[in-house]
Amino acid sequence: MLRLRHAPILAVFLGVFVAAPLRSDAQDVVIEPDVVYGHKLGLAMTCDVFTPVEHVNGAAVLFMVSGGWYSHWSPPEQTQHMFKPLTDEGFTVFAVRHGSSPKFSIAEAVADVRRSVRFIRINTEKFQVDPNRIGVFGMSAGGHLSLMLGTASDDGITDSKDPVERVSDRVNAVVAYVAPTDLRIMARDAPDRLPAYQRFPALDIDMIAAEPNSPIVHVTPDDAPTLLLAGAKDDLVPISHSRNIEAAFEEANVESKLIEFENAGHGFGGEDAENATKAMVDWFVTHLTK
Repeated sequence: MLRLRHAPILAVFLGVFVAAPLRSDAQDVVIEPDVVYGHKLGLAMTCDVFTPVEHVNGAAVLFMVSGGWYSHWSPPEQTQHMFKPLTDEGFTVFAVRHGSSPKFSIAEAVADVRRSVRFIRINTEKFQVDPNRIGVFGMSAGGHLSLMLGTASDDGITDSKDPVERVSDRVNAVVAYVAPTDLRIMARDAPDRLPAYQRFPALDIDMIAAEPNSPIVHVTPDDAPTLLLAGAKDDLVPISHSRNIEAAFEEANVESKLIEFENAGHGFGGEDAENATKAMVDWFVTHLTK
């Protein structure tokens, strides 16, 4: 399925409400839970912020809380350890939740995470991060949303009455784990659609509706440097998704890299997970701190 199977540092989050910033048990990160980055239909859209206590490098990394385009709420003090490889390097991490399937569509999830980037950028002084050093990562559906931010962002909606909407939602580095890159071949009318996709309400779309939210169709030379991590034995999001967008990045002269894990499926465990985590952290260190 499109949800995370093995997660040494990644997870689909559940949650509880906490009213004020918390010092983690490890005493190396301050947690600010349930920061509201927007509203829709009377509901708040939120993220959790994990700020290192020492050696803060001023760069922000957003994690897309998404599996199958479901986005859940979880106690941040229980998930902080998952971001430790990043916070240990000084990154401030934002765990971003979007409007969840089946209530909300993929297009609406994309709009939500776009807003999260704009919100963080307009509040960089509050969060003490650099607006020009923002990275994003996620796994599966979260990887898809990360790629949409890397390939299809804009410089802001200049005529919007909302000051947040007038701010750019561009990101400066992307890491995408086992990410769908072409939703057209996953749509309900796709000729070779995999039967497993019927289990995901978010994919109850036709090929025409799928195209605007397919990262591969948006690749242009100004895209963010992108690292792709994929399992050669993935039978849910075949590795061709990553290979095809990597070829598109190469043709457009976008800085990118694809790491294939020969024995991995839709998710990594053991040594593969450790190597993927190291590659992810190194990518952000290279592109957001040097």
